[in-house]
Amino acid sequence: MNTAVLRTEARLLAREPGSLFWILAFPPLLLAILGAVPAFREHQDGLGGLRIVDTYVPVTVLVGMIVAGVQSMPVGLTGYREQGILRRMSTTPVRPSALLSAQMLVHALAALLSALLALAVGRLVYDVRLPGQPYGYLLALVLAVLVALALGSVISAVSGTVKIAGAVGTAVFFPMLFCAGVWLPVQAMPGLMADIVGFTPFGAAAQALNAAMAGDWPGWSHLGVMAVWTVALSAAAARWFRWE
Repeated sequence: MNTAVLRTEARLLAREPGSLFWILAFPPLLLAILGAVPAFREHQDGLGGLRIVDTYVPVTVLVGMIVAGVQSMPVGLTGYREQGILRRMSTTPVRPSALLSAQMLVHALAALLSALLALAVGRLVYDVRLPGQPYGYLLALVLAVLVALALGSVISAVSGTVKIAGAVGTAVFFPMLFCAGVWLPVQAMPGLMADIVGFTPFGAAAQALNAAMAGDWPGWSHLGVMAVWTVALSAAAARWFRWE
């Protein structure tokens, strides 16, 4: 990867206060707001003794990834294609693939930083315990980032304009938030609903992160679901993506 392209993409993302807010600031802010509700800091028998704020740490970790992969990255890549930047790059020593790789890496790093901020707010402000299985948690995080970027790549591939990318991203955004547990944490979902959500990329990610938070190794079925989605979405993006 061309390091100059990577530095340029990092600077461009840093100049987008809207994207930075929704990727980096919104998830920990959401956790802070939810934790400020007294009832959310009380232990719940229906959640196995956990507090509601405990269940929302993995959720807010996933929110940053969903925003980065589904909304921010597709708009940027589609804008480059719409403006002819990718076509012009094909005539230079810097290949368009370098720009694509830089975009993915920058958004992956932003999503991981968002996850660290959410974990820090949970621990420092509301005494949420850190993951009891850190290696399993890290593996689940990496797979969640990869599936978010793969999904964003598909949105970029099928969107001809920035407006379409924004519309498609928004249409995908809210169902993914539901599966991640924004409106109802996965632990509180009825059994059948939780099973169905577990076959979605972010439903599986939420369950894998929950297991690692509790000190257990994430279920291989949930890790496998994320891996399968990543491979399938990446293959679809590679098939449909056009540089111009």
